[in-house]
Amino acid sequence: MEELEQGLLMQPWAWLQLAENSLLAKAFITKQGYALLVSDLQQVWHEQVDTSVVSQRAKELNKRLTAPPAAFLCHLDNLLRPLLKDTAHPSEATFSCECGAEELILRVRSELSGLPFYWNFHCILASPSLVSQHLIRPLMGMSLALQCQVRELATLLRMKDLEIQDYQESGATLSRDRLKTEPFEENSFLEQFMVEKLPAACSIGDGRPFVLNLQSLYVAVTKQEVQVGQKHQDTGDPQTSSSTFLQGTDSQLLNQPEQPVSSAPALSAPQKEPTGTSGPIQRPQLSKLKRKKPRGLFS
Repeated sequence: MEELEQGLLMQPWAWLQLAENSLLAKAFITKQGYALLVSDLQQVWHEQVDTSVVSQRAKELNKRLTAPPAAFLCHLDNLLRPLLKDTAHPSEATFSCECGAEELILRVRSELSGLPFYWNFHCILASPSLVSQHLIRPLMGMSLALQCQVRELATLLRMKDLEIQDYQESGATLSRDRLKTEPFEENSFLEQFMVEKLPAACSIGDGRPFVLNLQSLYVAVTKQEVQVGQKHQDTGDPQTSSSTFLQGTDSQLLNQPEQPVSSAPALSAPQKEPTGTSGPIQRPQLSKLKRKKPRGLFS
């Protein structure tokens, strides 16, 4: 299940509004199964299943449909992709959420091959290690990366001030007074920011600002974590310490290519760019789907 674990880690979070429930969610689906992570900012729930569970649950919920597990996984991917990408094309399914103390159930209702299709994601409370892997460590890495970015910008501003000073000493003047700025003082800037901007800047709300503004950085950080882990595996080091990861993030993260904020965890359909899998998944022929004759008076 390592593919599912790594794939889920590198997926961005999406913001969902299901009736009265505001949720953050991410998913990763392959032909071997799926992994789903959901949070309401109070708890984190998780489900990871293989094809045997998919096959059994499909039989329980969809008695009139028969198909290989890959067909159901492909259909689930097609239903989740628009929901998690928040695109202009809404999902063809209806989603509802039932949240309890120990379990969160995400219910899906749609159609498959002209027949009703139902699915329930049964998510249990995530382990502390999983919460750390998907939230605590990436958020620490993002904080260090943003701190590094601020330092670089402060250095650039000081260099710009020296450049402007040189122009002024050479006799250059501004043609428009409204463009005049004061020399940048980092300490004064930070103090003013803490007083005037911090309350609004750190307003978490229902998690939507985090999803809309920081997912490219989140994906870059989680990719860095995976790369560090693979490097330790290749060198025979069984441990990937948090200090190594955080140091690597601080010095290398800004060189990572940015990912689109709206990147979606998804199965790859034929002739389409894969967005959430390690390779294209062959879409099963839906002609293999068979209607089972309902048992009744005329059977």
